Amino acid sequence: MSTAAERTLTVLVYSDDAAVRAAVIAALGRRPAADLPLVEYLEFATEPALIRRLEQGGVDLAVLDGEAVPSGGMGISRRMKNEIYAAPPVLLLTGRRDDAWLATWSQADAVVPHPIDPVLLARAAAALLRPRLAVTGS
Repeated sequence: MSTAAERTLTVLVYSDDAAVRAAVIAALGRRPAADLPLVEYLEFATEPALIRRLEQGGVDLAVLDGEAVPSGGMGISRRMKNEIYAAPPVLLLTGRRDDAWLATWSQADAVVPHPIDPVLLARAAAALLRPRLAVTGS
């Protein structure tokens, strides 16, 4: 049986903007928190590719850009939660702090506003990833 230190967490990062995807990955780094294993990132710029990958399973966290076009992260989050069996937790990036109420509609598990604050993003991601380790028994 593998230990948490040996397991790699899989994080999907969705945005139509490559700079946003790069900012998320840079903010979270190889390990969002010292007590978590290393993270493998999978980047997506389109909803169809993202959904195909989610349907395969094995994803620990999805970070979705609520400002992405043409498919925004809020709508994708809602679709994931309603259509994908055992959907991973969703960390939603919103355009403004005031958009947090929309995240409730989207069924996102956590919300972080743009511009990305690396400390806030890492803290939110770590909080969503820790229970994934307990569930998988790693």
